[in-house]
Amino acid sequence: MPTLLQAALNGDSVHPATPRTPATIAEAARGAVEAGAHSVHVHAFDTAGRETLDGVACAQVLGAIRSSCPRTPISLTTSAAIVRDPQGRLRIVAAWEEVPDLVSANMGEPGIVELCELLLSRGVGIEAGLLTLADARAFVRSGLAPRCRRVLVEPLDLDTATALSHAAAIEGVILSAGIALEQVHHGYGPACWAVNRRALARGHGIRTGLEDITLLPDGSPAPDNTALVAAAARLIHSSPQA
Repeated sequence: MPTLLQAALNGDSVHPATPRTPATIAEAARGAVEAGAHSVHVHAFDTAGRETLDGVACAQVLGAIRSSCPRTPISLTTSAAIVRDPQGRLRIVAAWEEVPDLVSANMGEPGIVELCELLLSRGVGIEAGLLTLADARAFVRSGLAPRCRRVLVEPLDLDTATALSHAAAIEGVILSAGIALEQVHHGYGPACWAVNRRALARGHGIRTGLEDITLLPDGSPAPDNTALVAAAARLIHSSPQA
């Protein structure tokens, strides 16, 4: 089974190549897939350039990517940073007429279990986002693990040593609970590539893209998502565990 490589195409990145319209997101998705990505993670944006969970905006992004990359699983954000009220978020997501293949669901957010239950009932796969040790423990307690697709180990720390320590601790909580889900690891900013390398050495999947990092492994600026995914694919191919 190949090592999973997911491309996180946008989020709140301020890089000039960050795609925000359905057309540019679809173009970035196609480039990422051609460079080796197996899945894409995206955020939709409204006409004012703000992240949104609105069903129409999300459907436009999903439709554009599916036309461009028809066999590529799409993971859509459900971040509380976009809609902070848990009940408001639940109502918005419940109104989605077109659903993604997957969502990333951050386990430390209020109302996340109810949101996952709703999406699972509609056949949407859950990527359980574990940003902290507390998130990992909450995920274990939630009982959602048997119905999730995979775990995202995503320490927020920008300091590399701290991020690596937290990734190890989060992984430890999951494994000690007997949860054997596929794991995909990534960091943010300066810690991103180090977290990726640790994950590959342990046989896990990785994520990269402009949402997470704007520099290539050698420290040079990344021109776009395609370059980041190509660099990650090279890391996978050079990893003994690949």
